[in-house]
Amino acid sequence: MNEYERVLKKVLKAVTPTDADKKRIEELANRTLKLAKQEAERYQAKAMLAGSITRNTWLPWKMEFDVFILFPETMSEKEMEENGLKIGKSVIKKLKGKSVVEYAEHPYVSGSVRGVDIDIVPCYEIASPERLKSAVDRTPFHVKYIESHLPADAADDVRLFKQLCRANGIYGADARTEGLSGYVCELLMIKYGNFVDLLKAVTKWKPGEVIDIEKHYERGYWKLRKKFKQQVLILIDPIDKNRNAAAAFSANSFYKLKKVAKAFLEKPSVKLFEDRKYKPITENELIIKQMQRRTEVILVKFTPPKVVPDILWPQLRKFAARLESILEENEFHVLRRDVYTNESDLAVALLEMEVAKLPNVQKRVGPLVFDADDSKRFLEKYKPIALSGPFIERNFWVVEIRRRFLTAREKLMDSLQKPLKILKAKGIPNYIAEQIAKRFEIILETEKIMKLVKKDENFGVFLRRYFEKESLV
Repeated sequence: MNEYERVLKKVLKAVTPTDADKKRIEELANRTLKLAKQEAERYQAKAMLAGSITRNTWLPWKMEFDVFILFPETMSEKEMEENGLKIGKSVIKKLKGKSVVEYAEHPYVSGSVRGVDIDIVPCYEIASPERLKSAVDRTPFHVKYIESHLPADAADDVRLFKQLCRANGIYGADARTEGLSGYVCELLMIKYGNFVDLLKAVTKWKPGEVIDIEKHYERGYWKLRKKFKQQVLILIDPIDKNRNAAAAFSANSFYKLKKVAKAFLEKPSVKLFEDRKYKPITENELIIKQMQRRTEVILVKFTPPKVVPDILWPQLRKFAARLESILEENEFHVLRRDVYTNESDLAVALLEMEVAKLPNVQKRVGPLVFDADDSKRFLEKYKPIALSGPFIERNFWVVEIRRRFLTAREKLMDSLQKPLKILKAKGIPNYIAEQIAKRFEIILETEKIMKLVKKDENFGVFLRRYFEKESLV
């Protein structure tokens, strides 16, 4: 047994569900499917199991499965959604579980039954992926494809790869993680055959890597790179040649996976598969970090809107980017930015300032002296408020005036203390703007930052990881 096999055998023992867990989830899945089929018949619909349970690639800490309700194409979208929710609620109720309605492209029922998460999702039964009405209509085709193409003996390799990604924060195609979905992990195993060969391939990937399992396209991959611009991994969905199944995979996650793959191949270790534990940053550490960096950290804190994470996280990132541009437009230079939310009662945009304070005087360069009309307008505007000038530098009119905002904090307060309509007009994303219009707080003081850490340890972990940025090479 080589070193790879020795380590992987040990990891596999930890990531394979017990017989008891397998029996429990399989019995519940069969019971759920039976009830769903009975309910679906009332609406001329069908039911099918979906998720990693159908190919035995699930991890023991993810006790979950999906049931898709396939409605006839002739049914209206409104009817389909309403009937889907009725079926979902009825099934979970009969299982004596608790349910809530969640929202993606269609509303669906998310339930919890004896510690197992069950999503009951409505979709259309379509003859071909080319007739998609929404993204969820693809899932039944995905299930069938994986079941027919993933060898049964590759299930363990998929588990190993999923756990490697999970332990390193890159498992999940959600907007927060920006990693690889379970479906993509399975497709990669179909492509490369086993865990070690997959990792060997990963180390050779370059940004814009194209994987086309079903050979939908000829080798002119430059066209695909143009079509899927700035997507680091282009994995053509076998059942939909117009879709990149790995579109959510960020450049950061791409290089993290490459680093971890290289580390395993060079020195196999169980530690690479273990969840990393981080401690919240301490007050002394935060003070030392800021003294070393000589920067100022500004937090814009508010209550996150009640929207699904896949809407919340992109809006948060856009919000931080917009704040950076507002500051940069006013000569306050941002070194780096990041965002955090616990998705319940705390959302933060972090701006680390390279230049947070500016002098009282501001220089304005006007038109060339030869431009009579522009010169007249410039002089009329600035002469009454000039601290110095107008004077001429290299044939341009110049004036020095009193700067309106001396600190980045003042500028942010001025920009965010506006009515909702103006916030939206300024480019603040809609859901975030609604929350900012109600209430927000700008925090710079270490003491106040540490109060947030004490209330939410994960925020303290976020700060540690922000300041102790992981090397990706």
